[in-house]
Amino acid sequence: MKFHGILMTMLLLAMLIVSGAAADSQEPLNTAGALYSESVDLANKGNYQEALDAADRALAMNVTSLNGLIQSNRAGILVMLHRNTEAITAADAALAEEGDLTTVHSIAWYNKGNALRALGRITEAQDAYDHAFALDNTLVPPDMSGDIPGSPTPKSPLSAGPLLAALGVFSCMFSVFKRT
Repeated sequence: MKFHGILMTMLLLAMLIVSGAAADSQEPLNTAGALYSESVDLANKGNYQEALDAADRALAMNVTSLNGLIQSNRAGILVMLHRNTEAITAADAALAEEGDLTTVHSIAWYNKGNALRALGRITEAQDAYDHAFALDNTLVPPDMSGDIPGSPTPKSPLSAGPLLAALGVFSCMFSVFKRT
């Protein structure tokens, strides 16, 4: 009888430890997700440097399931900060993520197109926009027929709410920058 009681106590203790570990394992995902959400909100308000800082803090948490999403949106923020070479690097990092990431990849391609366009690399920009449109036909390439290198870049789409909802991180949808 005494052995049974000790065994039950040990089993309950093990269950508590396992459930605590499961909760702890969700903490980085939830924190990185919250920082990502904050980044999107700040970018939507035009606070691009603060948005980038929040995105960088989220990325530093190294939550593999969110890294592509964060990089894709960092690319858009970097474009808005006129840091186009860094934006291309961030977009390429998002595009390197494997899996069913159609939304992430479409936004990364679009943001890469914006960065390339701002650098005057019009042919490459058009190719990037075409990739984005092939993945998501709502990301219509801008008219670049009269583009002058260095001209203002349209705002980037900064959202992947459906992806986060599918991951169970947030129940709300994030707004999308409207192209001007």
